[in-house]
Amino acid sequence: MFRVINETTLSACTWTNWTDEELLLEYRCTGVREAFNEIVRRYERELYNYLYRYLGNATDAEDVFQKAFLAIVKGCDKFEAGREFRPWLFTVATNTAIDHQRKAKRCAVTSIDRPMKNDSDACAVADTLAGNEPEPFEDLRDREIAGKVREAVDTLPEQMRQAVWMVYFQGLSQREAAEAVGISYSVLVLRLKKAVSKLNFMLRNVG
Repeated sequence: MFRVINETTLSACTWTNWTDEELLLEYRCTGVREAFNEIVRRYERELYNYLYRYLGNATDAEDVFQKAFLAIVKGCDKFEAGREFRPWLFTVATNTAIDHQRKAKRCAVTSIDRPMKNDSDACAVADTLAGNEPEPFEDLRDREIAGKVREAVDTLPEQMRQAVWMVYFQGLSQREAAEAVGISYSVLVLRLKKAVSKLNFMLRNVG
């Protein structure tokens, strides 16, 4: 349940005590910019860093960051009470990044020679590769191999790549990612399974 405020209580309002969902619904119902500004403040660093890793350069990340929040403003009427805001924000940002890449006619999401944030990004994907297939990530110790992992992820079909990025690079749970893209949990799991299988095949000889 969101909390509606008026001008007499605005100055005394402590936005930091509000949830993301309350802030968005408050902005939607009252148009109070401070409520939306608080959302931007909370996510500006995390979302920008995500977009920088996804797109590979600062200019594109800044551009998509602005477009993503503009899309949130224009689409806030579609946000349903009871829904979690964070997964929705990141799926809007991811879709905006994909659209940006299409318009720019780019084939790759990130550069293979750009250092990863840290090796744990690649290892997070490796952790899911269970089963009888050979483990292609056993020797992920240097930047070169980590770059090849990124390159392989970039070649996945769009839906698989989106799922991998949201779960393994952004850190959403599988259920959050499924909700964010509007699919069932089982479909999301299937996409990840297929993605992992393809990555195993592509990276079998990496090491």
